[in-house]
Amino acid sequence: MAAEGTEDLSGNGEMENSAEELSDSEVTVAPIAETSLAAEDAGDTAMEGVETTAPYMPAAEGEEEDEGEVPADFERLWKAAHDNPQEFSSWTDLLQYCEQEGHMTSSRRSLNAFLERYPLCYGYWKKFADMERRAGNNVKAEEVCAQGLKAIPLSVDLWIHYINLLLGTLNMNLLESTQRIRSVFEEAVEAAGMEWHSDRLWDLYAEWEKEQGNLKAMTVVYDRALKMPTQLYRGHFDKLKTHINSNPPLDILSEEEYQSLRAEYKQSQAQGEGSNPTEEEEERPPGEEPTDNDDGKDSEEAIQKMQELLVAGREKIFQENEAEVRKRWTFEDAIKRPYFHVKPLDKAQLKGWHAYLDWEMQESKGAHDAPPPPPPPAAPAPEAATEDGEAESKGEVEENQQPEQDTPKAAVEKVSNHKRVLVLFERCLIACALYEEFWLKYVHYLEQHGVEEARGAFKRACEIHLPSKHTIHIQWATFEERQGNGVEAQRILEVLERATPGLAVVRLRRVGLERRLGHLELAETLLTEAVEQSKENRQLHSFYSIKLARLLHKLGKNAARARTVLQDAITLSPENSKLHLNLLELEVSGDPRANGPGVQQCISRALEAPLSPRTKILFSQRGLQFAEDFGTTIQSVLTIYDEHQKLLKEIGPKKRGAENGDSDDQDAKVSRPDDVASVQTAPPAMPPAVPPPPMMGDMSGSYGSYSSWYQQPQYGGYSGYQNPWNQYNQYYPPT
Repeated sequence: MAAEGTEDLSGNGEMENSAEELSDSEVTVAPIAETSLAAEDAGDTAMEGVETTAPYMPAAEGEEEDEGEVPADFERLWKAAHDNPQEFSSWTDLLQYCEQEGHMTSSRRSLNAFLERYPLCYGYWKKFADMERRAGNNVKAEEVCAQGLKAIPLSVDLWIHYINLLLGTLNMNLLESTQRIRSVFEEAVEAAGMEWHSDRLWDLYAEWEKEQGNLKAMTVVYDRALKMPTQLYRGHFDKLKTHINSNPPLDILSEEEYQSLRAEYKQSQAQGEGSNPTEEEEERPPGEEPTDNDDGKDSEEAIQKMQELLVAGREKIFQENEAEVRKRWTFEDAIKRPYFHVKPLDKAQLKGWHAYLDWEMQESKGAHDAPPPPPPPAAPAPEAATEDGEAESKGEVEENQQPEQDTPKAAVEKVSNHKRVLVLFERCLIACALYEEFWLKYVHYLEQHGVEEARGAFKRACEIHLPSKHTIHIQWATFEERQGNGVEAQRILEVLERATPGLAVVRLRRVGLERRLGHLELAETLLTEAVEQSKENRQLHSFYSIKLARLLHKLGKNAARARTVLQDAITLSPENSKLHLNLLELEVSGDPRANGPGVQQCISRALEAPLSPRTKILFSQRGLQFAEDFGTTIQSVLTIYDEHQKLLKEIGPKKRGAENGDSDDQDAKVSRPDDVASVQTAPPAMPPAVPPPPMMGDMSGSYGSYSSWYQQPQYGGYSGYQNPWNQYNQYYPPT
């Protein structure tokens, strides 16, 4: 029986292997939750309904008192890890300290907390199980392994560890123990049998059946492995040939397949001898049927011929599988870090994952006519696995392990292409679990096959791996809102805002959601709270004030309250031209006969504020335009005209200087009344499964970041305001 090899674990619980060792040591693990690996057909149900739950909590109440007080530095290290849970080294320091101290309660507490935050570190699941087993808690050790496999069912290494644990603790003389081991093997190959590095698992399963004396089951296992495009695919075929050539067909085949093979053999023999009647047939009386002298035993020659037929039939399957391997070889060779780590991946690996996923998805749609990528010219030869599951040295294996270039194209009997895509995504999401882009790509693919599958991926990403990433949370909320689940969308955004307080884009998404749900009062309350809470940040306060005023004015039809909000904001930030502009828009949009004084008061307030010269001139021009269009007396128009001319003389030189270097000019441009409504528009709802534009930085710290939400139009139509007022001289000569 293959035993678990010893390995050194680094600080994050991953295998420390060289590049050569990684080809055979299973280090690629990925999470599966909900129905993300559910097969297309109804028969594939092994992974359906699997949920990612909180890690197993084996400690019982009062157990800590039985062991005495916790180690001296435990609380300090525990606090350091929880104060900054994203600092991976703090967790590894805590876990290493607990392991050194050997305190069971502290170790359990630390491992549970760590695995809840980083469930993809399969090495720590193994450590957890081994710790329980050394303490004599075999049942708890099994439960830890089972819990780990719910989180990362693609981990071949963890499956083998679990099986070896059962083999070492169960009474294998009992029939139920054998049945349980076989059942676990079936669960393992169903969950992880399509993993690129799953060869050890298949070999272990086949060798175990051989130890049980079940050669027929061993044949079935290798027949299944023969169809899997894995790294050591050739080794399965070689071992299957050895198995076939070492045993009579009757001992390794089911009765049905054996009879079919025997009939094929007899037919080939008859075709080889021709149609001439034998001497016995010539001497048989007319009408007498030939007697069957078959005693059920095969001659050595018959056995050899049938073995050759068996190998020839498997050869065709092997060639088809080899074609599939050849297509994927270049992509797989580019994967340098298939396991989870908090360190970022380089751009080449990220690009490689994207290319691999895109190709596999295209392949699943039936695009088999596209030429496969050629294997690298000097790709390392896959290692063959020995009977005990360990990799042989490269010098002991066949040199030409790479698929031949002239292999025929795969044509029939392919394993579910959809499931292959799912497995590849799950493999990708172990190495790229901290990248929103891959989760969003996965969700977009899953949504084409089912809402619940997409929801499960969103849930795993947001609640386990990316609890503080706002883009994917916002996309999840958008997804739920599109499904008509507004309550869930509200919950998602509320949780996100607690995790990322002060992020303006999240508050605005909450406001927009409540408004679309018809909760106008709640939307107003959210903006009012934001205005009150942002007074220490004047730019953010101005931003929220503008949003609140527009809501009150446009939807609440309460111009008085909107005016008060803007006036209060101007008192706090008189230099903000956007506030003056929005107040002017509010006044102009009302009844011009009743709002004339309000418009001129707004203009006067802007002229007295610490704005740039160009901005003041534009506001003054706007006041003169309003007076010309809606003024009730000629004297009022002339008065405003004189004030504008006076302003031009006073700050004309300043305006020219501002044109050369004032950055506030663009923000201060004034629009026509029919254009002002477009000054601020809420961000459009994002299309399904397309990530929104990333907000570069926390908006609570930089008001300038909201430019993507608050786009000022280019007021080119008003460029003529610099001199065109001279045209009025013929009507209103200077006084």
